[in-house]
Amino acid sequence: MDLQKFSHACVRIQSVGRALAIDPGNFSSVADALAGVEAVLVTHEHADHLDLDPVVEALKTQTGLSLHAPEPVAARVLEAAVAAGVPEAQTRIHAVAAGENFSVAGMEVSAHGGEHALIHATLPRVANLGYFIDGRLYHPGDSYHVPEGIDVETLLIPAHAPWAKIGETIDFLVAVGAAQNYPIHDGLLNARGLAMMDAHLTRAANEHGLSYRRTADGEPVSLDG
Repeated sequence: MDLQKFSHACVRIQSVGRALAIDPGNFSSVADALAGVEAVLVTHEHADHLDLDPVVEALKTQTGLSLHAPEPVAARVLEAAVAAGVPEAQTRIHAVAAGENFSVAGMEVSAHGGEHALIHATLPRVANLGYFIDGRLYHPGDSYHVPEGIDVETLLIPAHAPWAKIGETIDFLVAVGAAQNYPIHDGLLNARGLAMMDAHLTRAANEHGLSYRRTADGEPVSLDG
């Protein structure tokens, strides 16, 4: 299995020559992230995780592409896709709920969680799903939800967000206990902020016998050792 980050929270996962993408948002190069993938998984509705127009365009031009997302997101994408004339949109755009399992791009996926992390009590919480890919890799979206009953080998850990606090991020890393940890959700940080987050997370990972590594945008990384 290979991991490739396309800035912020967007990643492409490839296994045995097939690929899917997670959270192609407006901080990322969506066209590059979706080139050649068979499926798009969206964790929640925020624009930094779903850049609607280029995703709909990809659905229109890549007729083998499917999309899976929480119900409110799937409904929004479906409405836009139908308006744009996406072929067979109703059969290619799927609403997903926590606890569901499905297969895409030759990989098994399970959905976890249900709600976005709290930003502030005055702001509504939206649906958020974490995706566990092929029994190995977990992308939590905007949440510290620890999936129950599964062993995570590789965790994509949100490094920075309006809802995030470094102490809680470290607690999440430790609670999941994945051998490999790679940062995502860091598009608002400059070089100094990235270095600070990396130092905290590297220290915490090392103290618990885990690894933490930052990858360059676009750099394919093998998760197979």
